[in-house]
Amino acid sequence: MRQYVVDAFTDKVFGGNPAAVCVMDEWLPDNTLMQITKENNLSETAFAVKEGSDHKLRWFTPGGEIDLCGHATLATAYVITRFIEPETAAVRFQTLSGLLTVIKNGELFEMDFPSYELKKVEVTEAMVEAVGIRPLEAYMGRDLLCILESEDQVRSLNPDQEKVNLLDGLLLQVTAQGREYDCVSRSFAPKCNVPEDPVCGSGHCHIIPFWANRLGKNDLVAYQASQRGGTLYCEYQGDRVKLSGKAVLYSTADINF
Repeated sequence: MRQYVVDAFTDKVFGGNPAAVCVMDEWLPDNTLMQITKENNLSETAFAVKEGSDHKLRWFTPGGEIDLCGHATLATAYVITRFIEPETAAVRFQTLSGLLTVIKNGELFEMDFPSYELKKVEVTEAMVEAVGIRPLEAYMGRDLLCILESEDQVRSLNPDQEKVNLLDGLLLQVTAQGREYDCVSRSFAPKCNVPEDPVCGSGHCHIIPFWANRLGKNDLVAYQASQRGGTLYCEYQGDRVKLSGKAVLYSTADINF
């Protein structure tokens, strides 16, 4: 079986967020998909099968299947439009989060994702101990979103992974207003066996709704300030968020099992 590794939300190899992508003729057993994911040991491995005119898409972390992943969706669209169906410029994915459409526009891949509804929650001492700094505010969607005072705080953050694992929410998203970008962020996912996700598309389905409302603008450029780094071009549309980014191929391989 052919597998591609694509760096998403970047135009340079070794940047952005790497995702493994397998576009298959038919589904393999879930335990096999999980074994492949653990062998890859990336934050996400995406599996897709053509079903009618759409593709069914599933995302797996080393800790299990998840309901939404941005960078692996971008990576899968990159693989399909470059290697599988080079004549197409739009890919429709049936997923656990409903229908997701990705449109190729030059070097950018534009993804239409659902926004997470954010509920303001109390900043607790458990959050302070886990994050290592007291957030200004905290919100809950699928993930816990913590608002910090400055970009420097986001960049220098070194959270306690064991304590993050005990917080509510699937991932921990931390964000602040940026100097060169509208917002900067980092994503931590010890519950998925991923200490830090280099560029988290689904995390921006929390981050962009917050900053769009706070800044009073719908078009934002976001930067994920991980060691690898990544840029997302975003448009807030209320119950939807459009996320655009670039991608570059790192490797291709044949899986033998």
